[in-house]
Amino acid sequence: MHYGATIFGCEGQTLSAAEASFFRASDPFGFILFDRNLAGADQIRALCDALRDTVGRDAPILIDQEGGRVQRLRPPLASEWVPPLEDVQRFGANAPRAMYLRYRIIAAELMALGIDANCAPMVDIATEETHPFLKNRCYGNDLETVVKIGQAVAGGLLDGGVLPVLKHVPGHGRAVADSHLDLPVVETNGEVLRKSDFAAFCALNDLPMGMTAHITYSAFDDRPATLSPKMMGLIREDIGFDGLIMTDDISMKALTGSLGELSRLSLDAGCDVILHCNGKMGEMEDVAGASGAMTTQALARAKAALACRRTPDPVDISHLQAQLEALLDGSVNEL
Repeated sequence: MHYGATIFGCEGQTLSAAEASFFRASDPFGFILFDRNLAGADQIRALCDALRDTVGRDAPILIDQEGGRVQRLRPPLASEWVPPLEDVQRFGANAPRAMYLRYRIIAAELMALGIDANCAPMVDIATEETHPFLKNRCYGNDLETVVKIGQAVAGGLLDGGVLPVLKHVPGHGRAVADSHLDLPVVETNGEVLRKSDFAAFCALNDLPMGMTAHITYSAFDDRPATLSPKMMGLIREDIGFDGLIMTDDISMKALTGSLGELSRLSLDAGCDVILHCNGKMGEMEDVAGASGAMTTQALARAKAALACRRTPDPVDISHLQAQLEALLDGSVNEL
């Protein structure tokens, strides 16, 4: 079996005939959902079923459900969450257990809707200069805290049957620009990056899937990591990440060039899968045409990632929520 080297979004709350036909032909590895796709529980489950039916298999369906601003599902479909950094701060010493419970609840809510991959944990280390689009999505401003919380987040998702996607490899925290709009350039010394930002990803290099950062690290290359063979080699060899690597959304404005060209450059650099999110048919056709099928090595990583899916033990979400609230007793307010 071969999969297309793509993960695609779709335009609305149901699949059009054109979308279904395109997905059948291009056979993307998986799909990703956004606000525009989410109206009600029955509708979401039906959409997930329809997406999987187009490729004839249990394809992974991804979402960004971090909490705070980056939270696609909200009440009554799912619990409301403050930004991750706020919870880490308010739970203090209890934060690792609290964040495990938070993401175990998130996993249960996602699985109930047919969604089985979440774009988290995000182990970018915050600094004073971190751009506001990212800062309160981080778990802390030191390596030890970020690693502990990242491991807890991943554990909660995996125990709940949801595949975690580690992001943004090899580290977005020093970016002072929003990569949705511009290309951030990090000029920090390479040794400093290895001992801090990159080290966080080393500690979680056993996770099944990861997502690149559209960032240039000038100490290593003048190309964004997503397009850089040197940076992708660093991720594989120095950081030791051998899971499936998808690009961040290939249509973000940090990258310049045609989507077909960017897709090919990303795969040539060492990415396994191209992530394209906006559901625009013409763009998806260009990406699929340039991307083709997964390489043999990428396919092996994809199968290994899917093998990490597990059937979760039944849980009572209200019981997990009660445990979470109880952890606030005696917690401190500082990292």
